[in-house]
Amino acid sequence: MKNYNEFISIKQWAEEDRPREKLLNKGKKNLSNAELIAILIGTGSKNETAVDLAKKILKTHHDNLNELSKISVTDLIKFNGIGKAKAIVIIAALELANRRRSATVLSRIKITCSKDAFDILKSHIGDAQYEEFWIMLLNRANKVLQNFNISEGGISGTVADPRKIFKIAIENNASSIVLCHNHPSGNVQPSESDIKLTHKLKDAGDHLDIQVIDHIIIGENQYFSFADENIL
Repeated sequence: MKNYNEFISIKQWAEEDRPREKLLNKGKKNLSNAELIAILIGTGSKNETAVDLAKKILKTHHDNLNELSKISVTDLIKFNGIGKAKAIVIIAALELANRRRSATVLSRIKITCSKDAFDILKSHIGDAQYEEFWIMLLNRANKVLQNFNISEGGISGTVADPRKIFKIAIENNASSIVLCHNHPSGNVQPSESDIKLTHKLKDAGDHLDIQVIDHIIIGENQYFSFADENIL
């Protein structure tokens, strides 16, 4: 008698149910998130299919792709059947998705308020586990020219070199800039050093005729705007 708990590999599935064949025959939109991740994984473990493994990974992040995008190689290799090579493939795919989202936003939005800047910059910095400092360069029409990562630090701080910031702004013909950094703790209230740095950079920009129009601090799905709070 057949044991119903016996492990069945993906190769034994009906062809139309296998993720790769399903994508070819029915199109990418007909695959679940787990099936798409299973394609990235390739093969599962001895007792678990790639789809089952993908479901397990998703479940630990509440089936939320935004949460999953924060996962690291170290986190992924804790799953039986995921080595460094597979972990890197998954993280690379998630990063491409983040960059596509960022590029899509850039192509259609003019910066008119702090929320516009936040919507763009959160895809770069919102999931960062350590503090990072970025600048957004704008032209005279407030269209985004480029976003640059100035520095990466630890959990409690990073460095923002005024010379580097304004060198990049000048080289890219920016008329104004938005400063941005994250607080991995999730608390978006500015520290005293954040306020001092902002005023220092604003003064430097005024001398160079490159206006610092805002400084945004990003936390967990929220932000603080110096311009909105009238402390710029």
